[in-house]
Amino acid sequence: MRRRPSGSAEDEEDATEPIPVPQSGLSPRPNGTGELRTTEHVPEIRSTPPRRQNRKPSKELDGSPTQWLRTEVPQMRTTLESPITTPEAPAAMLERHRRNRQQQRNPWSCSLLTFATSIFAIGLLVTILHSFLNRQQDPKGCAMSYMRPAFTRYSDFDTEHTRFASKYSLYLYREGGVDEDTRVKGIPVLFVPGNAGSYKQVRPIAAEAAHYFHDTLRLDLGAAADGKAPLDVFSVDFNEDITAFHGETLLEQAEYLNEAVAFILALYHQPARSLREPELPLPKSVIILGHSMGGVVARTMLTLANYQEHTVNTIVTLSAPHARAPISVDAEMVSVYGGVNRFWRQSYSQVPTHQNPLADITLISIAGGGLDTMIPSEYTSVTSLVPETHGFTVFTSSIPNVWTGMDHLAIMWCDQFRKALVRAIFDVVDARRAAQTKVQNERIGAIRKRLLTGTEPVVEKAILAQELDTRLTIAEDADGILRPGERLVLRSHGAAKDMKAHLLPVPVQPFAGGSKFTLLTNQVLDTGNDAGLLVVLLCSELPLQSGMTFPHSLDLSGDGPVGSQLACKNAAVDQILLPASTNESLHAFDDAKPFSYLQFDLPDIAEHDFVAVIEKASEESHGWLIAEFITGAMSSVTVSKGHHELLAQGLTVQLPASRAMMSELKIPEIHSTLFAYRFAIERQPCDRFEESFTPLLRQYIAEPYESKYFVNAKVGNINVHGLSPYMPPPLRGGGATDGLSLTIWSDPVCNSTVNISLHVDVLGSAGKLVMRYRTVFAAFPLLVMLIVMRKQMKVYDTTGVFMSFSSSMDVCLRTSLPFVFIALSFLAVSLSKAAQGSWTRSWLSLITGTSGKAVDFNVNDLLLGTQDPFFWFLVPLFGMISIGIIIAGNYAITALLHVLAFVYGKVSSGLGGQAVAGRTAATLSSGPRHRILITTLLLLLITTLIPYQFAYLLLTLLHFSTTIRALRLARDTKSSADYNFYNYAHTLLVLMLWVLPVHGPTLVVWIHNLGVRWLTSFSAQMNLFAIIPIVAVVELAGRREMVARTTGRARHITNVVTFLAALYAAVYGVTYAYRLHHILNILAAWLVLLDFAQKGFAGALPWSAPIDDRPHTPPVPEKARIVESDVKKRP
Repeated sequence: MRRRPSGSAEDEEDATEPIPVPQSGLSPRPNGTGELRTTEHVPEIRSTPPRRQNRKPSKELDGSPTQWLRTEVPQMRTTLESPITTPEAPAAMLERHRRNRQQQRNPWSCSLLTFATSIFAIGLLVTILHSFLNRQQDPKGCAMSYMRPAFTRYSDFDTEHTRFASKYSLYLYREGGVDEDTRVKGIPVLFVPGNAGSYKQVRPIAAEAAHYFHDTLRLDLGAAADGKAPLDVFSVDFNEDITAFHGETLLEQAEYLNEAVAFILALYHQPARSLREPELPLPKSVIILGHSMGGVVARTMLTLANYQEHTVNTIVTLSAPHARAPISVDAEMVSVYGGVNRFWRQSYSQVPTHQNPLADITLISIAGGGLDTMIPSEYTSVTSLVPETHGFTVFTSSIPNVWTGMDHLAIMWCDQFRKALVRAIFDVVDARRAAQTKVQNERIGAIRKRLLTGTEPVVEKAILAQELDTRLTIAEDADGILRPGERLVLRSHGAAKDMKAHLLPVPVQPFAGGSKFTLLTNQVLDTGNDAGLLVVLLCSELPLQSGMTFPHSLDLSGDGPVGSQLACKNAAVDQILLPASTNESLHAFDDAKPFSYLQFDLPDIAEHDFVAVIEKASEESHGWLIAEFITGAMSSVTVSKGHHELLAQGLTVQLPASRAMMSELKIPEIHSTLFAYRFAIERQPCDRFEESFTPLLRQYIAEPYESKYFVNAKVGNINVHGLSPYMPPPLRGGGATDGLSLTIWSDPVCNSTVNISLHVDVLGSAGKLVMRYRTVFAAFPLLVMLIVMRKQMKVYDTTGVFMSFSSSMDVCLRTSLPFVFIALSFLAVSLSKAAQGSWTRSWLSLITGTSGKAVDFNVNDLLLGTQDPFFWFLVPLFGMISIGIIIAGNYAITALLHVLAFVYGKVSSGLGGQAVAGRTAATLSSGPRHRILITTLLLLLITTLIPYQFAYLLLTLLHFSTTIRALRLARDTKSSADYNFYNYAHTLLVLMLWVLPVHGPTLVVWIHNLGVRWLTSFSAQMNLFAIIPIVAVVELAGRREMVARTTGRARHITNVVTFLAALYAAVYGVTYAYRLHHILNILAAWLVLLDFAQKGFAGALPWSAPIDDRPHTPPVPEKARIVESDVKKRP
């Protein structure tokens, strides 16, 4: 292997250009007189200098046949079709070569293709951002909450209890005017704030808990008997730590929380600090309420060594990214996420279950939906972490009486939501038990009942466990018994001025598939407290002489003979609230009395004979009711259309005039978060009656539980949080879902058809890429830059000319970049197909030692992060946008450099410097001793005080100044060598600047910790390994030394290293963004290795070479010199 020197061989701007040699055997040498002189034939020369100035001339320089490698810039070589016949031909060729050379080193080079590509890419990016900000936006419906907060700090929770006492604090909340006693008395609840969150964020929820207990539960004797007690809400002050960016900070918070839990439980043992009822057991467990990253910290608590078993059994999280890290710029954060999630998954895989350390844990995750632009809401899913028996994820738009999405912060203060959340917490507490909560299966059931819509299969029907408690007596001549299959329709209540019963016979078995009983009304159902105007009972016939007694009795026989007696139970315990839908309705969260809805699968009520609807109104009202038994064939329609068909044709379904009141449209193929849709509902006017209510539409998916309601439905947006890129598969395995379901409630009495159409909103779908593929725009542009640098290195190794970044981009657009993105597109399809193959599962079981049914939770980590091959087109789309970003960014950097170089030149001139053509305006760096001192000090600080990210920032600024001086030098000297060095420094600067944002979050954490007087811990060894190669490259650039030119195998290795680094950035850079720095670090290490291989270790040391005014240029061999003065006119 032979290596060329790192510097270019020529000072003159056209010295490296090859001169075509005439076929006559005479080589023209232009001289200063313009005459043509002939010499012996010399083969075509490419000026490649020797390794050292003082190297002895070889045979090539002594006139023997030269063996210099033929090196030239692609597309710049010119051949003569005929011998030179005019004296102007050599001069014209030289002029053309000179122009080509200037174009190649021109940093502003921009072809029509480059310009068109950048404009198109920027247009795509603007379209995506506009869609994200303006299309498919959910309405905001949160009402403001109010409170009178008072916090008490526990100053005695000090260094005796925790090593973080100087950094974190613990507070107790009390509501002014309601409960101002600072002694603990009830059930402990600990709030954990999220990323940069405040302990004060708990105020709305804690205030509502205090008011709800004081105004409602305190006065309810049944609540006290059920173990209800006030909540002691504690909150942790994390000094607004930046938890999302730093794994070590997350672990510190989790450790502190375990110690805080122990301290809180100890408070109840101190008589001076406790007002707890003596007959109640002392608490042994704390309910955790976590917001954002606080929810992840809460789960991390259970994995640490200082966690005391059974001190936590219920975790409720709000907008917490459980499934994966919201940003992957910190290796420790990614590692912590992987370890915590692995612990949870393995715990629930334990057989027998008593070995599961999390067997008593209930985990509830609540998401805000599309309005949350801090984290993708699908990251809140816990389906990959816990089974359905121990937790679930629900969206706020699904929660009864909330019915609205909310952003990342509003979820803490939204008035409708805080009421539902507080009631859910009180549903699970039980002060009569030491755990302070109900047993695990009762907890999960109570929370499902409170937070889910009630139509989900996992929601248990309370009536099934209820005893018959009402005797219903019917007159013999009662006319309220309907025929089997007949629909009950009531247009007004109270017309009879007396109580009246309507009996719907339950169909006899066998039932048709999907058979249900449905009832919808705008009236409140009586739950047994005489609050409603309608009573709905499930009844079974009793013998007339039955001696059974019941707590309640309804006698509707009047003075006439008794027809029959029925034993009944109240079905209102399972009523479902739906948002009211009338002609005046605008949004589901409008302040209007909701509809009451009942839905039972027929097998659940098969043991009963009748459904009884009893009107209690004594005067006529405008209430209405519709009840009926339906089959699956009447109410359910499944449409199987793939992505291509939905894009091309959309979907249209017509509901017949004889339809059921509730109809369900199932579309299994709609499950991706990357598509958005528009729906339209058209209906004919009623024939005979005014419709009781306007169509009500509900969109629904089951994983996670997400429902949205559209009242007075005509047109609207549909987007789901189902299958999402980079998400792990469910804990049970498999990636298939039931897809989207659309439930439509419409007035069937109108006897008119309803048409439902659905089509893909292409522009609206574009905005969905922002939240799911944010990190792509860090990884793919790095891929583009590395491909561009690879081209620069190839040309440099071949010709000695280091092309400008813009010129190399221009060439790559025509050659390598299209093929790279085509190959990556095929790779994306291959990865998606492979993830679905059986051989993949077999390979996984082989390397993990597990069964063939093992779930690979990292299957979606690569490239696009999806198993759906349909989205292959995203690779060229992101590639195009990345190219546009890099082109625009490069020109912006170039413009800034030119401005600063101009200012630098003026300042240097003003300070006495000279800016004479052919000489430098200033040196590029300080002396070797100064550099040695700075480098040594920097490395010492890296091992002791500062993270390598801060060192990287300093190195980037240092190289920025080097590039400014290099540009000024090149503009002053007009030397090819100086332009080569500037182009090299510019490319390195672009790379460093692009990777710099990856380090920004860690720098923010470090600076924040310095502000609170806390030193962040890190590995000194990892710090050094992560930065030393970059230190060396920047140091070499500061000495004005370029990357070494290589030939032979080394040249191919450089090509392969650069290409593999680019490929790795694209495939792994999104999931593991912190590795983008390591890619640059490895590339820097290779460049340093090349320099060491050329010069040896001693020659690469900072003191090995003197500092000249500009990069060193070795002399050019005589036979390689071709200057214009040597050319003579041809006779």
